[in-house]
Amino acid sequence: MSFSRRLVLALGGGALATLVSPGRPWAGTVETVEMRGTARGERIWFEPRGLAVSSGTTIRFLNHDPGNSHTATAYHPSVLDRLRRIPKAAAPWDSDFLLPGQSFEVTLTAPGVYDFYCQPHEPMGMVGRIVVGTPETPGWEGPSADTTDIAADSLAVFPAVADILAKGRIGGA
Repeated sequence: MSFSRRLVLALGGGALATLVSPGRPWAGTVETVEMRGTARGERIWFEPRGLAVSSGTTIRFLNHDPGNSHTATAYHPSVLDRLRRIPKAAAPWDSDFLLPGQSFEVTLTAPGVYDFYCQPHEPMGMVGRIVVGTPETPGWEGPSADTTDIAADSLAVFPAVADILAKGRIGGA
């Protein structure tokens, strides 16, 4: 059986199209999480507030709120002595204050659930959750069960892991 060059290219392109799915990013990609707020500042949030990614994905936190400075901070004892809410194998991060238009990047490689917050706006529910991999991924760590250092209002904003995995991303507004 002989294959023409056109047929091989068509089949190869079709195979590539099935591999590159818009639902889940591949390792090495960059996903943006925006920091947003209303014009008067009465409401602030991360967009999306829930995101599913593959190991090796870089997360770019971008302050898209013209009226506020924000941080993207991992819950971890080495950052402001918070309880750990990221995988044990993960390195904690803190963007420091980002002015409007500024960004910060972190690459997530350890599988599991990463909870993060904005330092000055956490009490107003500016928190988010990123899920790296799935519960079937070797070494995967689920969300922290310890909620003693998070206000109930903020805790209620975290999307369920199952919802994040089912939808891929959950909006913050």
